[in-house]
Amino acid sequence: MSDVTRAEVCVAACAEAWRGDGEVIASPMGLVPALGARLAKLTFAPGLLLSDGDANYLTDPTGADSHVEAYIPYRQLFDLVWHGARHVIMGASQLDKFGNQNISAIGADFARPKAQLIGVRGAPGNTINHPTSYWIANHSPKVFVERVDVVSGVGFDRASAVGGAARFHGLRRVVTNLAVFDFATPDHRMRIRSIHPGVTVDEVVAATGFVLAGTDNPEATPEPDAEALRLIREVLDPRDTREREVPSPGPGKG
Repeated sequence: MSDVTRAEVCVAACAEAWRGDGEVIASPMGLVPALGARLAKLTFAPGLLLSDGDANYLTDPTGADSHVEAYIPYRQLFDLVWHGARHVIMGASQLDKFGNQNISAIGADFARPKAQLIGVRGAPGNTINHPTSYWIANHSPKVFVERVDVVSGVGFDRASAVGGAARFHGLRRVVTNLAVFDFATPDHRMRIRSIHPGVTVDEVVAATGFVLAGTDNPEATPEPDAEALRLIREVLDPRDTREREVPSPGPGKG
């Protein structure tokens, strides 16, 4: 039996979101995506630019023997964003079948929401200017909804409706604690790309508030190989903080 944890599968799945991107800014939001970005740079994506949280972009994401390979102050960042030279993994309080994202408010009445969240922030600009993916640590019907209450990040249906913006719009992947999804369908409806080891299709369907494509025999999400596991466990996250964001299932739960 494999000793690879669900969290480690998720880290590797987030890393894969940047495969083939070349020299772009990787902007991970959340612990697991951050580990994924660093793992990608250390393995198959050396061209990724990873920020120190300020304006420096470093060669070594572990911090050891690193030097600055780029300096991009905030005032210059938007030039790169608007030219598509960034791939961000954002979170979502709600996400619908076409990839519309809500991080602003919960409740149908926007003037008097049930819950005020963080606002739309940079989500509209992110989703119409450069590649965007999503990370959801707790896959549930409260997150994966038929219709989001507020559109913060733009989905495929809305991008198509405004015409020209669709040229620069691209949602790549959605990674959750249960599975990986993409929008590789004729109508750009979310489909299951792979299911994490130990998870069933029925579990994913039950945790989703809309009809998914790709439910017939989806592939298993690949586990990280031995070198990736070594990097995750010994170099990137020796304190196992990833396990707090994605706890391993209990006995009999995969």
